[in-house]
Formats: sequence, C-alpha cells, structure tokens
Amino acid sequence: LVLEEYEHARARGAHIYCEIGGYATFGNAYHMTGLTGEGLEMSRAIDSTLDQARLDPTRIDYVNAHGSGTRQNDRHETAAVKRSLGAHAYDTPMSSIKSMVGHSLGAIGAIEVAACVLALQHQVVPPTANYEVPDPECDL
Repeated sequence: LVLEEYEHARARGAHIYCEIGGYATFGNAYHMTGLTGEGLEMSRAIDSTLDQARLDPTRIDYVNAHGSGTRQNDRHETAAVKRSLGAHAYDTPMSSIKSMVGHSLGAIGAIEVAACVLALQHQVVPPTANYEVPDPECDL
C-alpha cells in the first residue's frame, strides 16, 4: 500500500487503484475500550468523511465493517452506519474481512484499505466467513 499525492503518482506513471477523497477519526471519553450504543462517534467520522469527499451517502456502494465480532462493537457499528446512511444503509452491502484474516491490530487498517480497493476494482463483496446466525440488532 502506497499513499502519495495524485499528481506525483501520475507523473511517475504509477497504476492508481483509487483516490482517497476524505477520512476522519473520532473518539470519546466514555471508556478506554467501551463504546456507547448509539454509534455517535463512528457516525460523526462517516459524516465528516462524506463531507470531505463531497459525497452523498447514497453514493456508497459497500461498507467494510470493523466487524470484530463482539456484540458491543457490531451493534455500535450498525447504529453508526444507519445514522449516517439512513435508509440507504439497508441497500448497501456490508461485510468484514477480519473473519478471514483475523484482527491484526495496528496493521488492519492498511490491510482493509487494500482489500476494499481490490474488491471495488473487481466488483465483488468479500464475504464474512463463518457468519451463520445474524444478530437481530445488527440487521444490515
């Protein structure tokens, strides 16, 4: 994964897989590892990213979930995506590659960016391996 200025990549003739139009990170002082149930911080990050990229939520084709498989995180993430994408959340494919590659902590962000870029390029939605019994509160 190489991140560089668009014009620099073009000038050196690099194959450009994607352009990152926006990003954001938010946190809270609720708990060191705990999350609030309404998904507010994650929703703010999604909204800020969409604003930076000048994208309407209905333009989102796929959501790569953090998907750690914990009830608390998965419900928080579901609430955040619903809050930010509205009704479009129900029409947007969502999966997590952690079910296949594990949670590699600090490296997982780069791994997931690479997987998402390739998934979009090949127009596939990566599966969530071993996902058998849906949580009714995680209905996306």
